[in-house]
Amino acid sequence: MSARLKPHDGLKTGERWFLVNTQTGREQLAAQHLIRQEYRPFIPWTWRSIRHARQIRTTKSAFFPGYLFVPLDLERQRWRPIDGTIGVLRLVKAGAHPLAAPTGLVEDLIGATGGDGALDLVGSDLAIGQSVRVIRGPFADHLAVVERASAGERIRVLLAIMNQSVPVDLQRADLAAL
Repeated sequence: MSARLKPHDGLKTGERWFLVNTQTGREQLAAQHLIRQEYRPFIPWTWRSIRHARQIRTTKSAFFPGYLFVPLDLERQRWRPIDGTIGVLRLVKAGAHPLAAPTGLVEDLIGATGGDGALDLVGSDLAIGQSVRVIRGPFADHLAVVERASAGERIRVLLAIMNQSVPVDLQRADLAAL
């Protein structure tokens, strides 16, 4: 059972996207239980490198830890069961009513989803001199500056390491524009 909304699944008439606060790290569990209740959750996710015991492991993780999105038509659908779903803390509300996400936000996130289902926020418009963050690999979480960008998948960046700018070639997917 996939908890990821497929790009061809659009909003139905009267639906808006709503934000659901989940238990951190249990976004997938909450999504599975929402699917069983016939909701259609969307979890934006990305690849993240984790360093532990001198090893680097790249794993899939939620782009917004502790949150997912659900399309709802408040006039026709019951939304209160979402608050009692396993893995869900609460549907984000303004007062007593659910608060809709800004129009176009989730659609843009779905549009930025790559072929592997992960968010691809880099795009192809990296410019020389632009600041980027390395999001996975041995240099994860380091800031860098683009030195050379071509149409290919490799980008040369300058990493600031030990008070020096060190040129490193990285995959475009390993970088996030700042």
